[in-house]
Amino acid sequence: MSGVTVPALWAEGVTKSYGGRTIIQDISLSLEKGELVCLLGVSGAGKTTLFHSLSGLERPDSGRVLLEGEDVTGHPGKISYMLQKDLLLPHKRVADNVALPLVIQGKSAREARAEALPYFKQFGLEGTEGKYPAQLSGGMRQRAALLRTFLGSRGVVLLDEPFSALDALTKREIHKWYLGVMEQLRLTTLFVTHDIDEAVLLSDRVCILAGQPGRIAAELPIRSQRPRGMEFALSEEFLAYKKEILNLLEA
Repeated sequence: MSGVTVPALWAEGVTKSYGGRTIIQDISLSLEKGELVCLLGVSGAGKTTLFHSLSGLERPDSGRVLLEGEDVTGHPGKISYMLQKDLLLPHKRVADNVALPLVIQGKSAREARAEALPYFKQFGLEGTEGKYPAQLSGGMRQRAALLRTFLGSRGVVLLDEPFSALDALTKREIHKWYLGVMEQLRLTTLFVTHDIDEAVLLSDRVCILAGQPGRIAAELPIRSQRPRGMEFALSEEFLAYKKEILNLLEA
């Protein structure tokens, strides 16, 4: 229908069980293009199971996943998924590491590198193309992993605590950088974190995953304009959001 906006990512009624035990039940959520939504929840609420279902690594028992209107339920390789660890291959140079998704899609190593290299400056990786992962700092490794995730995506990425291993100063810097890259590339992000401060600083919306089986128990829009720096992090508005999220988690 003309004029109707199709969500970048839409999950509808997703349920998944293992060994007769339901892990997540009837989860529905949607993300608009360019939106960043954080998923918060206690351990065991089913965040990893949900990501496996959304990314196509596992087929849900019921429900469906749509990428810009296309049903991609149970089809891996459509929605990129970045785990907590960068998982860069130590024996490959950075250029070959980030180009790996393009090789998997059927391009030659040379073609894949040629397509990846123009993004190195944008991702703050200029000069690292010929280095090995062990030669990079933690922050640079995460940037490389994020570039690899982006190259394997169709504009939607799932990030599972990608910055949790970074120190506070590096994390603050990479937050600001990632939001800039998201805006430039119109990238859509669903982001798992256990860090409430991180969720409030980054998100357009925070979704609370709770219960056994896990369900979306609440959703909180963060209306303050991004980027949100230290001044916001020390404000009454920030504390009010944090208190509301803590109350939702406890409920």
